[in-house]
Formats: sequence, structure tokens, C-alpha cells
Amino acid sequence: MIHPVILSGGTGTRLWPLSRAAYPKQIMPLVADVSLLQATVKRVGDPARFAPPLLICNEDHRFLIAEQLRDLAIEPQAIVLEPIGRNTAPAAAAAALILGESDPEALLLMLPSDHHIGAPDRFLAAVATALPAAAAGRLVTFGIAASRPETGYGYIKRGQPLAGQPGCFAVERFVEKPDLATAEAYVADGGYAWNGGMFLFRADRLLAELERFEPALLAAVRKAVATAKRDLDFLRLGAAAFAAAADRSIDYAVMERTAHAAMVPVEMGWTDVGSWSALWEVAPKDAAGNALIGDVIAADLKDCYVRGDGRLVAAVGLENVILVDTDDAVLAVHRDHAQDIKRIVDTLKQSNRREHLHHRRVYRPWGSYESVDNGDRHQVKRIIVKPGARLSLQKHAQRAEHWVVVAGRARVTRDDEVFDLEENQSTYIPLGAVHRLENPGDVPLHLIEVQSGGYLGEDDIVRLEDNYGRA
Repeated sequence: MIHPVILSGGTGTRLWPLSRAAYPKQIMPLVADVSLLQATVKRVGDPARFAPPLLICNEDHRFLIAEQLRDLAIEPQAIVLEPIGRNTAPAAAAAALILGESDPEALLLMLPSDHHIGAPDRFLAAVATALPAAAAGRLVTFGIAASRPETGYGYIKRGQPLAGQPGCFAVERFVEKPDLATAEAYVADGGYAWNGGMFLFRADRLLAELERFEPALLAAVRKAVATAKRDLDFLRLGAAAFAAAADRSIDYAVMERTAHAAMVPVEMGWTDVGSWSALWEVAPKDAAGNALIGDVIAADLKDCYVRGDGRLVAAVGLENVILVDTDDAVLAVHRDHAQDIKRIVDTLKQSNRREHLHHRRVYRPWGSYESVDNGDRHQVKRIIVKPGARLSLQKHAQRAEHWVVVAGRARVTRDDEVFDLEENQSTYIPLGAVHRLENPGDVPLHLIEVQSGGYLGEDDIVRLEDNYGRA
């Protein structure tokens, strides 16, 4: 039985403005009807071969990830929360310690949650090929057939075949991201493969190598696991201990240094969806090479990616251009410069703007809200509450609120009162009143909230009680 360990970190920069820090690319249905994370989970969903997955994620994304698993009717082994991003080596160590507690020789299949695999059957065949080597103590990585000179990926040099383990090879060396001339030489050589960041190994073998090469990192993670706390459906690693772990990739911490590395080469239609250009490559296209998604009208376009997220997008006479429209930002970039979007995100951060953090629609465990109007002393939001969900019992020090029910039924707590509102009914929440909004019905509740006061920030919320552990 193989234990999938799915890593879901990321800061949402490379596919901005569609991807944001609070809503990164793995949560989105970019290539198919399901999100990249859901596709990853489904890929290892055969209960005859795989145990339920263990997910390691940024704590800010925990409710989104839990909801996506519920949509698939998947019960994970655990959703482990990282209090701070520390790269893949500490995440792998945490998974090995957690799963290795009940079975030291547990086989871990580490998978990024934000990659696309066009030929999942070949991926599963490669895992089966790697299984004997991993069970024998090898740390196996999967070398992706390099179809073109790519400077954005690391490479693996294939060594000699492993005796008695057909399809598996020793690793001669790992190579960091090369320049173009070097990448071209690697592709021409034929002995190099892209490093896809996927691994199969026994828990005890990884921990032994970490003890050898990164003992301080392992000690910090061991303490973080020992001091972890249950938080609803999540396992929250000890914050202080985990923060003390070095920021290391599993490649640097172990794979580049161990004598037990092995590689299974595979061609499986893989991409890390690491840029808009990469997304254009895997998207369905018309005869002129254009990927047109959403309400798009196009004329005389060639090799373009045009995406609308609601309103009409019109484009004429463009070639090799990425054009993405969201509710609060528009991106236009030549495909050759798609990797430079980080410069835009950095500028947003330096300017103290919020477009790199959130969309206008912000997701919460109970539903979502969207700001539709802002003024000097007022703000209007559209709030959607899922059936059976409720917001925290809370109060505000600097604002009052009017609530108008647009659809569904609302149950309102206001100080000592509890009452229901139907469609087209409204109520007033005075400044300082203890209040709560909930949806007792079986259809989504849609509500318009008008806030008024001297300060309207989200930090003017004092939570007195909360179903989601935020009080």
C-alpha cells in the first residue's frame, strides 16, 4: 500500500491575476472540470493500491482544501497545516514522521498538487515500476522525458540500470536550472530528464538520510510533530519548532547528496503549469493555435491565450499574447515574457496593494463575500452563506451594518434576539451589537450587507464564538 503525500503550498504569483495568495492555482480548474489538486487526489484514488492521501498545506488554504476533498467524497488520512512555508524537505520529514509512527517502512509517494499529467496511466505504470526499488530502500524520483530545451526546470542525469529492478536507473547527478545552450545540449544528449519533483521512498529511509545530512532540520520537524495540535479536522504543526527548520528542498537536502537515489524515466504529458505559457501549451486550441476561455470574441489572433472571468473580452490582431481578465485586474503579456509576471506581483506588494492577495470575491469556510462598492464611510458586500453554515458570533467597534436578504433564508442573532429573515426582508446591526448570521435552509443564502462607520477593515471583528476555530 502506497501513502500519497500531496504538497499544497504556493504563493499564487506565476498565474496572476487569476491565481492569488489566498486562492492559488492548485485550487482552480485550470485544465479540466476539477482543480489541479482534485485531479492529483483522483490520480491516486484506487483503494487497492493507495491509502487515503495525507495533505500538507498552508494553513490559510485549509478550508478551501477540505471543501475540495469533500466535493470528491475523499476522507484524507490527515490535513497537516504548516504554520510557515519551509519548502519541501521539512514537509517530507513531517509526513515521514507521521506515517512512519505506525509503520516505519511505509511507502510515501510525494506529489505536488499543482501539476498537470496528461497521461495518468503512464504515471501509474511508472509508480508500479518504482515500487520494488523504493521498497528495497531506494529514494526514487521520476525523470520526465525532456521534449524541449527548458530553462525553468531542473534536470536529472540518468546513470546505469539497477540490477534486478527493470525500468529503474541510478542517478548520476542532479542539475540546477541551466541556461538555454546547456538545456539544448541536455536534450540532444538524451540522457537527461526534467526533475518533476515527485518521489517514492520508505519513511525510515528518508528519515535516515535526513539524520545524516540535515540533523538540525529533522530535529526541528520532529519537535513540530511532537507538539502538533488537533484543530477541527486539521493537524497543526508546532509553530515555533517548525519555524526553526531550515528552508530546504528535498532535492538539495537529500536527493543530490544520497548514494541511494534512483530514477524511473517516464513520458506522461507532464507540466508544472508554472506560467501562462505552460497553461497555453496544455489548453485546447483552435486551428490558429488560440486558447479562448470564457466570453471571448476574437479576430485575427494567432497562438494566443485569452481568458475572461465573467465579462466579455474582445481581442483583434494579436500574436503570441496572453490576455487575462478578472473582476479587478487585466493582464496583457507576450508569451515569451510570461515568466516575468513576478515583477508585477512584487510591485503590487511594494505599493501595499491587495490585488496579489485576494480577488474581489473572498472565500471563507462558511461561503464567500464580494465587495461591490466602497466609499469614504461605507462599503457594500455581497455575501453567500452555504446551507447549514454560520458565521462567527462577533461584534464591531467601529461600524454598523444593514442586511438585506436577496435569496434564501437568514437566521439572525442580534444581542438577545434570534429571528429569521426571508427574501426581501432586512435588519439593522447597531455598532457594538453582538451578532451572528447563519443559513438554516438547504439552499445558499444570498445577502447584501451595507457597512457604515469610520473604519471598515476586516480586522474590526471581535469573534466571541466560531465553528471554525477562529475565535
